Amino acid sequence: MEIYTVDAKDKKLGRLASKLAVLLMGKNLKNYKKNISSDVMVMVINASKMSLDPQKISNKRYSRFSGYPGGLKKEMAEKVIKEKGNAELIKKAVHNMLPNNKLRPGMMKKLKISE
Repeated sequence: MEIYTVDAKDKKLGRLASKLAVLLMGKNLKNYKKNISSDVMVMVINASKMSLDPQKISNKRYSRFSGYPGGLKKEMAEKVIKEKGNAELIKKAVHNMLPNNKLRPGMMKKLKISE
């Protein structure tokens, strides 16, 4: 198992998330296959020191839908940071950049984030 450590200090959220998604999928390895989960662990350090644009914090919304009428829930990035920290923003960004198939939950388990 390969272990990658990524420092999030002074990095933008989107660029960091795309780098983490590539590492989790194993696209940087020479034996990459898209139908097989790679044997890689990614650790992110200094998530609280990540560079976040104040305008994005106040305008960015995360939504989820329960499937029932009136079940659309929206929350602002500011509220997510206050309740769960910057690590949750990274998780949400990486989750949306990974392929939407049966391999995604296993890849997300291999992502460890420390504030």
